Amino acid sequence: MYVGRWLTRWTSAAAVCLIVAIGCGAYLLWKEREDRPPAGYAINQTRIQVNEIVLFLERNHEAVAAGDEAVRDDLRRLSEDKGIALLFALPDGSVVFRSGDEPQPAEAIDVRTALHYDLYRSKADEETFEAAFPIIGQAAQAQIGNAIFTLPASLVLPDRSSAPLLFPIMLVFACVLLVIALLLLLNRKIKRDVLQPIVRLKDYSEAILKGDYERKAEHVRRDEVGDAYAMFDQMRLEIMHLSKRRDEQDKAQKELISNLSHELKTPLTTMKAYLEAIEAGVCPDMDAVLEYVRVMQTHTHKMTARVDDLLLHALRELGQISVAPVERYSREMLLSILRPIGHSVRAAGVSFIGPEPESLPNVLVNADENRLEQVISNLVANALKHTSPGDSIRVGVEREEDRLTVTIEDTGRGILPQDMPFIFERYFQGRPNDFAAARKNEGTGLGLSICKHIIEAHGGTISFQSAPGRGTAFYFSIPLC
Repeated sequence: MYVGRWLTRWTSAAAVCLIVAIGCGAYLLWKEREDRPPAGYAINQTRIQVNEIVLFLERNHEAVAAGDEAVRDDLRRLSEDKGIALLFALPDGSVVFRSGDEPQPAEAIDVRTALHYDLYRSKADEETFEAAFPIIGQAAQAQIGNAIFTLPASLVLPDRSSAPLLFPIMLVFACVLLVIALLLLLNRKIKRDVLQPIVRLKDYSEAILKGDYERKAEHVRRDEVGDAYAMFDQMRLEIMHLSKRRDEQDKAQKELISNLSHELKTPLTTMKAYLEAIEAGVCPDMDAVLEYVRVMQTHTHKMTARVDDLLLHALRELGQISVAPVERYSREMLLSILRPIGHSVRAAGVSFIGPEPESLPNVLVNADENRLEQVISNLVANALKHTSPGDSIRVGVEREEDRLTVTIEDTGRGILPQDMPFIFERYFQGRPNDFAAARKNEGTGLGLSICKHIIEAHGGTISFQSAPGRGTAFYFSIPLC
């Protein structure tokens, strides 16, 4: 990705610069050792430079000491030609000749501290060297004095031209500057492309933490940070969706409690009124009493259905809806389920079209008869909510390869398109297509959700098709043995 490639390139460039700088440094060290003069080189060069002067002193030391101006001028000229300063002193330290100014009459040196028969740097000038040589008289063959020479460094040290070393030094300098520039640019790049986006992402996170899900996390570059922003925004959308869904479920639960209160209170009030009427002797004969009892029984069935829905919902929430499929033949099981359902549909004034017993597939299935009865009853009850007297409900059963498919189809008002995505959601109650159907559609909104759970526990699938004004068809399939 962009940041990774960029970081790799810049790191490689910095590494190359460092390698070049290290290589140049190693070359400079090697060159310095190669150019270092061998031991004794400087003192030998000194002997060569002062040899002629030493020989002159050995031959003419008496004339120099006696003050012969011609000899002293020759000696002064010789030392000046060679660029060497000379001081000649007798063994007792008395100075008898100085190449620059004439020595003072009382001038003398301390022979114990001033004489160094080796080459050393001058204390007065770091660019010059000093060395003392004993002067041996040719006639006496004995030391007759000491000559102290002061030589410029260029005469005793090899000439080291800096030109060959200029290029590697400049290269090291350039590499160091380039590494510094790369580090500065890297610092700026990391701040701009990594740290600042992270700070912005922190602000987006705080907004989500406070419940503001509308702020979209955007990043202009398509790089690793941009990918992180995209994933973060997807997470934001998911959290927003879950939050809205949670709010909707909370609202639906409150509506569920309200509906249940109404649906339980209404039958109870009706039953109480009928019981009080019977107790008061309002009923003229036994037929009227039985009619009252049938009405109360109908309301009792309604309350029982609502309590059953709540129980199944609670068991589902706890993961305890027990589905115990056993091998059984489908024809007998479906007949026992469909007969009572057909009677209740016809009693509601709706035409029931069921399969002929002989046409029912008689195949072996793994099924829990009680749970399948709940599924079919819920689907038929849902169809009754969307139908009116004169409409019809058809139940069909077919074998499709390795599955048994059951169809519950009605000719009612159908489901509104905006409700279709939420049909199998818990607590969801479809909005009625007209005001007259509003009360008929009251319910808990749990039935279809429980149906889906039971069918999936059988290893099957459930789906539906619907069109407003043309009815609805639910299909569920369970596998054959």
